[in-house]
Amino acid sequence: MEFLNKFFKLQERGSNVKTEFIAGLTTFLAMAYILFVNAEMLSTTGMSWGAVFTATAIAAIVGTLIMGLLANYPVALAPGMGLNAFFAFTIAAPWALGFSWQQGLAAVFCSGIVFLLLSMSGIRERVINAIPNNLKYAVGGGIGLFIAFIGLKNAGIVAFDTPAGLIDGNIVVFDVIPMLGAMSGQTLLAVVGLLITIVLYVRKVKGSIFLGIVATSIIGIIFGLVGTPTSIAGVPEAPHFGAFLEGFSGLNIPNFLIVVFSLLFVDFFDTAGTLVSVGRSAGLVDEDGKLVGSSRALLADSTATVVGAIVGTSNTTSYIESLAGIEEGGRTGLTAVFTALFFLIFMFFAPLLSVITSAVTAPALIMVGILMAAQLKQIEWDRIEIAIPAFLTLILMPLTYSIATGIAVGFIVYTITMIAAGRRKELDVILYILSIIFIFYFITPFLT
Repeated sequence: MEFLNKFFKLQERGSNVKTEFIAGLTTFLAMAYILFVNAEMLSTTGMSWGAVFTATAIAAIVGTLIMGLLANYPVALAPGMGLNAFFAFTIAAPWALGFSWQQGLAAVFCSGIVFLLLSMSGIRERVINAIPNNLKYAVGGGIGLFIAFIGLKNAGIVAFDTPAGLIDGNIVVFDVIPMLGAMSGQTLLAVVGLLITIVLYVRKVKGSIFLGIVATSIIGIIFGLVGTPTSIAGVPEAPHFGAFLEGFSGLNIPNFLIVVFSLLFVDFFDTAGTLVSVGRSAGLVDEDGKLVGSSRALLADSTATVVGAIVGTSNTTSYIESLAGIEEGGRTGLTAVFTALFFLIFMFFAPLLSVITSAVTAPALIMVGILMAAQLKQIEWDRIEIAIPAFLTLILMPLTYSIATGIAVGFIVYTITMIAAGRRKELDVILYILSIIFIFYFITPFLT
């Protein structure tokens, strides 16, 4: 115990092993849903559900352990919501960019390497400061709308209006189910699950999203809408180890570079925002308001993304659900270590969870989307030169089924509106560069 006290500075931060254990368990319960939600989402690309489940657990274990042991932060990591949606429904979707899932993993790997290099240099601060906060909030909120939209579609609450689900320009046309009687059993199950999750969350029940999925699954099994698992535990299925290497052949280089940047952008700022929020709550900021040891935390995040790509999953990032453990008193990396151990144990329960359907995970997607959209209140909506690009960013993500399109349009229009408003001096040169790259992204199809 004395070793743990010295290594993790337990006494210095006002904590102890018991408190860190409870905090680690609480954090795990708050984010355990990612194991089956990520597997369900990425399996739509042709990847094996079991392989993705295992890869998700491995990425979470490695990233969280590095965060705990290297940075001594009570922060857990796992494949990020939004990033996995981007992977499944934009990068590897036949109606969008149409990359193979192997090419998608290659893009994740490259974004992780770039992130790793940025984390080891001083460039990250330069890039973070170059992107206006309003755009960061718009991207985060837009991803929330996108995730919630996917959840509504998976639940059957929103349905494709046309057989192909697409019209010119990759704009998706949807209809809302008009009445309760039109709902299928799966849709009704998702609605019930969403209501349960909302009630649990509003009541501030720990692990409400995870418990909502469990309750929905049980109800589904009782009414024959979810299959009965054949076993409880078993040896994890081997992940798609090294499959990303196959993805470097036959690439559309311009599109590939845009995808890598989009993954890097979302991962980079999602991590930064999460670490700032969690760090303040855990008392890990200095007198100047800067995070103590943030470079090591970013290193853990970027390393986990690289590892995740190697074993076969989308970008790994820090989870805001770590706040649940901090509220229970978690203050050191020991909280993260305990969370990683729970992920390791849970990895052997894939057979029990393999019966979970998209209707069961849909409430989790919708709830996470709602929580992410909350940051839209931070946008300066009363300034039209900011409101226009912010609105286009967040609305185009779900309407085009593409996070990359929303980001690209937002950056281009923001640059234009700021120049038109006579505020071009406030624009960093990096914004001009990114806008030119995104314009090239849009006109490239017409040049080939």
